[in-house]
Amino acid sequence: MEPPNEEDVGLSGQLNQQGQTYRRSFWCWGQGNRVSQEADSLSIKVGGENHDKKPKAHETNRIKSTKYTLLTFLPLNLAEQFRRIANFYFLCMTIISIVIDSPVSPLTSLVPLVFVIAVTATKQGYENYLRYRADNMVNYSLVTVIRAGIEMDIRCQDIRQGDIVRTARDCDLPCDLVLLKSSDENGKCFVTTANLDGETNLKTMSVPKGIPVVSADKLHTLGRIECELPTTDLYTFNGRIELAEQYHRHQEITCVDGAATDHHVLPLMAENLLLRGSRVKNTEWALGCAVYIGQNTKLALNSKMTSNKMSSSEGYVNKYLVFFLVLLVSIVTISFFMKRYNDRFHTGHNFYLGEFSQRYKVAQFLQDFFSFLILFNYLIPISLYVTIEMAKFLGGFYLEWDLELYDEETDQPCIVNTSDINEELGQVSILFSDKTGTLTKNIMIFQQCSINGKMYSQQGRRLKEVGRNYALKINECSRHVYNFFEALAVCHTVQVVGDY
Repeated sequence: MEPPNEEDVGLSGQLNQQGQTYRRSFWCWGQGNRVSQEADSLSIKVGGENHDKKPKAHETNRIKSTKYTLLTFLPLNLAEQFRRIANFYFLCMTIISIVIDSPVSPLTSLVPLVFVIAVTATKQGYENYLRYRADNMVNYSLVTVIRAGIEMDIRCQDIRQGDIVRTARDCDLPCDLVLLKSSDENGKCFVTTANLDGETNLKTMSVPKGIPVVSADKLHTLGRIECELPTTDLYTFNGRIELAEQYHRHQEITCVDGAATDHHVLPLMAENLLLRGSRVKNTEWALGCAVYIGQNTKLALNSKMTSNKMSSSEGYVNKYLVFFLVLLVSIVTISFFMKRYNDRFHTGHNFYLGEFSQRYKVAQFLQDFFSFLILFNYLIPISLYVTIEMAKFLGGFYLEWDLELYDEETDQPCIVNTSDINEELGQVSILFSDKTGTLTKNIMIFQQCSINGKMYSQQGRRLKEVGRNYALKINECSRHVYNFFEALAVCHTVQVVGDY
């Protein structure tokens, strides 16, 4: 039997994020798992390789959420600050007062401007340092990996592609892992993805079908994983495991699902991938092979680059500043023409001033116009942004100190990562929710139900039909009522938490 040609394979195209590169994928003939072409795929040795070689920056699991570095802080911060209308305006006033024969000292504009810039830069630098410290807490946390059959503890940022990572119950996953083994006898692993998509219900992940049962210290001998390049889609994953020769069909291999397999290439799907940011639940331990690490994890790819956010109140302030700028130019223009009229009047009545010149030089025009501009420039207060920035900065501490925002269960207070948009919380007027669980934490109390056209409510441990004066036990009610509550007790996804 010959392999199918390209027309029979089912080609599909996909645009990358910039919409510039056209990629083609195909269904792996004979296996049924969708993998990318060789140029668009990753090949990873289970257990990793070349651990002695120093990794490059993009080959580590280090995360970075800071906006600035020591080298880029000054130019980037200045560029961001002078994008504000008031700061740019006072910069222009300072330059003008230095260039022309100013009626006031240039220091009256320069010193306040430097103070405003310094205060804002200090605040933003401090918040950037807090992000840097939070990154280090994650990057330097210890994780357990198995390399060459030896279990060891390493820093989270030192995880390499192919490393076999061990994670435990109630622990966050340090990178994107292909699940290979778990404490569950059926190879299941339960996780919550609240940090990724807001879903609080448990999701069931499983080891790839047909994978051989081997001890943890032998997992590095399984073979290679070939998978697609990292994407932002949280719900798709395509790849395959190519088992090593010792696990090929000529040997009888027992699999996790209890069946024997004669395939040496196993498909990988989204249900086999544990995503960074997920939390393991109801599973004592799980082992997985790191496929996407660091900035290539789906969580990192979906995290937008830290940017200078503008709140709605700052938008209003900018609109008022534009109005006052127009007013300022109007006042300066009127003052300029009044000066011209005053010069002409006094020249005509005071001969010692000489004749009034009808030819007005450009240099004299600029000198007079900008002199009035300097005199009236404090119509826009230079302390405006400093006052707003300090109010936001101190407001962030009030949010962190608010006991109503403290979670006793996790011992977690409110954390303010940036104070630039604190006031946006006060602009919320409508809450949209896709389901009740988003607001209720999936904790709901039974009130009433309708069964076969009749309304029932709870009265202690009994059921009361609305309109009647007495309550009955469920097994004393009609068959319809019993079937309803039997379905309510059985048809759900509740997982029993216990000792394994």
